[in-house]
Amino acid sequence: MTEEKRDLDFFSKYLSIWVAVCISLGTAVGYIFPAFADSLSRLEIANVSIPVAIVLLIMMYPIMLKVNFEEILRLKSNSKPLTLTLIINWAIKPFTMAIIAWFFMRVVFSSLIPVDLQTEYIAGMILLGLAPCTAMVLVWTYLARGNINYALIQVSVNDLIILVLFAPLGKFLLGVTTDFPVPLMTIFVSVLFYVAIPLGLAMLTRYLIIRNNGITWFENTMIKKIEWITPAGLLVTLVLLFVFQGDKIINYPLHILLIAIPLIIQTYLIFAVGYVGARKLKIPYQEAAPSTFIGASNFFELSVAVALILFGMDSGAALATVVGVLVEVPVMLSLVKIMQKNNTKFVWT
Repeated sequence: MTEEKRDLDFFSKYLSIWVAVCISLGTAVGYIFPAFADSLSRLEIANVSIPVAIVLLIMMYPIMLKVNFEEILRLKSNSKPLTLTLIINWAIKPFTMAIIAWFFMRVVFSSLIPVDLQTEYIAGMILLGLAPCTAMVLVWTYLARGNINYALIQVSVNDLIILVLFAPLGKFLLGVTTDFPVPLMTIFVSVLFYVAIPLGLAMLTRYLIIRNNGITWFENTMIKKIEWITPAGLLVTLVLLFVFQGDKIINYPLHILLIAIPLIIQTYLIFAVGYVGARKLKIPYQEAAPSTFIGASNFFELSVAVALILFGMDSGAALATVVGVLVEVPVMLSLVKIMQKNNTKFVWT
């Protein structure tokens, strides 16, 4: 049987380029029109930017619509890939990200970055490490010819675990590495607002539409009609973020590269852990692919949102989470190619 050739659509294929364009646009607007940035920054409640919050919620809604909790019931016969994913995402990835971020900012780049910005960059990278991927892992799994349905199971379970572990782990790791006094309730409320609310609304919507129109219409018609909202919302969010980051980009252009280096190292490291783990557990290729991708990739929408609430729109933490978006697409595409090239190593009798 001939395998189907799978490619990214035009928009997703060049997502890194669109991200760079939006960063440039937002930076230019913020630098040239500082009065506009100041006016926009005043539209907030409890340190939460109203425009960004609205865009983020709209952006996450189509992601959550794809989550199918009914698939969790099928786990009994094939639980090893999910077990591997959970160990990587919650027992390994947050801690390796904290160590790598601290080492590069405090040791390797200590003479190149002011101390206060080192702290904020570390915090932003830790927030990325705390958020395993949701939507984009489905894209990477599709391209690698993996099991999309099992990837949905992993996404569903991780969304539930994020509600429980993101806040306490975030408080602990940020406290240990940055000495930043993180209010536990602030992180919890942000996760509740940006994950639980859209997830609950999406579950209700999914149930009602499937009951009235059927699963085929839901997946083939509705999802395809609205899935453009997520990448479009991401780009609008980036423009808004960099309206407030204009001075940092102009004054510290090298910092984007310096943030990207530890993020790229972390991505390849976590992929390697998943790759070796899947081999040791003799997980078939179709489930091994999403198991390696979900930890290597990030739920950057949530990371950006929490960075905004904790540190503000013009913070280094927000900048670090956005750099994560910039490097993710090309790095993850390289990992897809690695898995495809080595697919025969995951064939077991």
